[in-house]
Amino acid sequence: MENNAYLKITDLSVSYGGIHAVKGISLEVPKGKIVTLIGSNGAGKSTTLRTIAGVVKPKAGSIQFDGKEICGKSPDDIVSMGITLVPEGRRVFGNLTVLENLKIGAYVHNDRLDKYLDDIYELFPRLKEREWQLAGTLSGGEQQMLAVGRALMSRPKLIMMDEPSLGLAPLIVKDIFDIIKTINAEGITVLLIEQNANMALKTADWGYVMETGVITMEGTGADLLANESVKEAYLGKRKED
Repeated sequence: MENNAYLKITDLSVSYGGIHAVKGISLEVPKGKIVTLIGSNGAGKSTTLRTIAGVVKPKAGSIQFDGKEICGKSPDDIVSMGITLVPEGRRVFGNLTVLENLKIGAYVHNDRLDKYLDDIYELFPRLKEREWQLAGTLSGGEQQMLAVGRALMSRPKLIMMDEPSLGLAPLIVKDIFDIIKTINAEGITVLLIEQNANMALKTADWGYVMETGVITMEGTGADLLANESVKEAYLGKRKED
């Protein structure tokens, strides 16, 4: 891969609860690209994102963002530097309105709140229509849009998404991936974990395969889609359309 890493992970190891979840992985995310991390449940993918976000502390290794070491920094500091995480399961505040959820996302940037809201509503018109609705009453797809919108309110340079299509209907999944492409086209770098490996690899510039805490394979999205072992393990040998 081209040597212009925006996010660079080197020999990262993470253990918790007696489990060695991430075992000395190294990976790079170039600026302005979409990179995906695929693998089965329990491979260590979510732990990797949570460690980058500062929620989990690593046992060893380095995480550099835009040339600066971020290991050991607080989640707030990492958000302020321009990295944000859309967690698995959306995690919206169900008892707050759509607008209140979005405002929470902007806690590091309160100076131009109205401008940021306008940008989010342009990307997600459905959220504008439901501005005063409680987030807990939204559909799964709308909650995912809200989770992404809330993350974008922090004006990230790099957005990490953990299983954004999980539990959504196929038509909504297509919408979510269209949104990922739109976000990226606006200059935001994307690191994506996704069980729908077919969609993820079709969307990503570069992909990594992670198994039981280690990176076992990497390549362009197209190359991994065509790889027989990837097809067998993650694509169900589906015929490509």
